[in-house]
Amino acid sequence: MTLLNKRKIIDLLGKRKRILITGGSGFIGGTVIRRLIKNTDAFIFNLDKFSYSSDHYSIDQTIKQSKNKSIERYKFMQVNLFNKEETIDAIKVADPDLIMHLAAESHVDRSIDSPQDFISSNIVGTFNLLQACRLHFDSLNLERKEYFRFHHISTDEVFGSLGENGLFSEKTSYDPRSPYSASKAASDHLVNAWHHTYGLPIVLTNCSNNYGPWQFPEKLIPITILKILNGEKIPLYGDGLNRRDWLYVEDHVDALLLAANKGKLGSKYCIGGSNEIENRALVEMICKLLKKKLNSQDDFLRLISFVKDRPGHDRRYSIDSSLIQKELSWAPFTKVEEGLELTIDWYLKNINWCKEMLKRSSYSGERLGII
Repeated sequence: MTLLNKRKIIDLLGKRKRILITGGSGFIGGTVIRRLIKNTDAFIFNLDKFSYSSDHYSIDQTIKQSKNKSIERYKFMQVNLFNKEETIDAIKVADPDLIMHLAAESHVDRSIDSPQDFISSNIVGTFNLLQACRLHFDSLNLERKEYFRFHHISTDEVFGSLGENGLFSEKTSYDPRSPYSASKAASDHLVNAWHHTYGLPIVLTNCSNNYGPWQFPEKLIPITILKILNGEKIPLYGDGLNRRDWLYVEDHVDALLLAANKGKLGSKYCIGGSNEIENRALVEMICKLLKKKLNSQDDFLRLISFVKDRPGHDRRYSIDSSLIQKELSWAPFTKVEEGLELTIDWYLKNINWCKEMLKRSSYSGERLGII
């Protein structure tokens, strides 16, 4: 189920007919683009450097299945935001009414191994994009300036780690603990500064852990599914009691479209799934669901293997989404049990896609982020 149907999305966009998605070949960005292709007649520009986790297949399939000539209004632009000149040129070509900035290096373990990549993409890349957007915004006529928006999509990890009690909210202080979260915190501050200093009309959102179809198989849920299917050990960090708030990706896209188009300029919205669960319990749930779906006699719980914890591993995340629920009438529809069923079913039907992604990226499920 989704909160936003076709009519509601068209009404939300209003005069915004040219939409630029950065990182549109990634997991969340691709989900946004597929939704826009299916439900609007807007021109959609996908600006992506196309890294190891990027994928065009899902978007290509959506275009093929579409009956509204979507191929004529979708354009892929292979651009690395680290390149200032290419970024400026891409913004000129796209001439957007709305920018949704999802492009980011996002895997914590990889940030431990290669922090420079995260500084380059998440900080310098965001800076270059903001500068290009300033030039674009200044060139617009008064009417287009009224409805132009820059939406920056970020993470709850910028807030650090919670204790046993409490929730992250829009008023929570920043306290990042990993190279990834530090780079995203820096990008949040840049976006906020460009609003107050240069008048760029921005909206910022911080979300909890996303999951669902088409997620690159290095994150916890897809890697657990694949490890089980391959009969391999499932690595669980530390004692497995770290807690996360899980947000189904389609629910997140509803929130993003609402925030991007109706959110108050200069505001921040925290988006959570209201599905807080320990990593160990989540992995056990996946094991039991797959045992049932495969009608297997094997006890997949035996595959769980506790390994050395990730350096600086945040203990608990949980989000208070009351502001976006109150102001924009958003709510997460998908409980984690239902979302896991949908996600597992999808991966079972798309194993070949997973194999192809792993082969292309030269990633075989090995442990990352070990100092």
